[in-house]
Amino acid sequence: MANTTGARPRLGFLGVGWIGRHRMQAILETGAVDAAVVADPSPEMAAEALKLAPGAKQVAGLEEILAEGVDGVVIATPSALHAEQSIAALDAGAAVFCQKPLGRTEAEVRAVVDAARGADRLLAVDLSYRFTEGAQALRELVRAGELGRVSVCDLVFHNAYGPDKPWFYDPAQSGGGCLLDLGVHLVDLALWVLDFPAVGRTSAALMARGEFVMGRADVVEDFASVAFGTDNGALVRLACSWKLPAGQDAVIGAAFYGDKGGAAIRNVDGSFYDFIVERFHGNRRETLTAPPDDWGGRAAADWAVSLAGGERFDPEAERLVEVAAVLDRLYGR
Repeated sequence: MANTTGARPRLGFLGVGWIGRHRMQAILETGAVDAAVVADPSPEMAAEALKLAPGAKQVAGLEEILAEGVDGVVIATPSALHAEQSIAALDAGAAVFCQKPLGRTEAEVRAVVDAARGADRLLAVDLSYRFTEGAQALRELVRAGELGRVSVCDLVFHNAYGPDKPWFYDPAQSGGGCLLDLGVHLVDLALWVLDFPAVGRTSAALMARGEFVMGRADVVEDFASVAFGTDNGALVRLACSWKLPAGQDAVIGAAFYGDKGGAAIRNVDGSFYDFIVERFHGNRRETLTAPPDDWGGRAAADWAVSLAGGERFDPEAERLVEVAAVLDRLYGR
């Protein structure tokens, strides 16, 4: 049941591996909320999380977290569990901040958003690239019409490494490979910058270990090249991969080209964290933003501050369903 006493919201943290613990730290640093409960199957991970919140209680799982009457739950567990756990928390009256993807399919995401609306509870997903200074600047340029009518968008996310958890490679547990793991950021970023136009025709090529695997249910892709059109005349092209020998740790970028110019955000020297935004004028370019920018925990912190401010269901959560619907179509589902 949600806190109505005016005290700081009490949170439960479900899954406190590296990413969960990092988001936990960002949330607690806001000073807007308190960590009440921590749960993780690894005693070592739970112990590390308790160093951030020595007064928190360690429990076995979500059921025990909810029994503590928390106001919100932060979920960083395997993808197959996200929808079910989010719905359980929302039905119990707790707000939810979940790692991406919120669900493996549009139907799962729809069920979570419907649960959030029904419970009137705040729901957010860790689509963290929106919160970089660079992405914010890029979006402002496009929304203000500074690039004119945007007709071409090119986005990439190539990772020289692959996930280190076996469940990522099990289609039943993961729901998909690099397109769902990395491409969800790209689809979301493209639609968010373009103000969520309707999506028309789609095309996709998925590969695993150098072989085309489109339509196969027994393997997840490690390379994806996909495209879709929008009702405002833009062509969006995405490429993403795991374990690509790209000569650096990562290649991350999003470029938008219009009839008045172009602009792009790209990572610097293979970094997963440092980004630069440049505006293009013909064959000239100017830098708009550059590192440093400590953006990693901003999505989580924003949710925590909003929760402490009394915010409930945000209709913007419907955008999560739109992103999931595009991914379903790209997978041919």
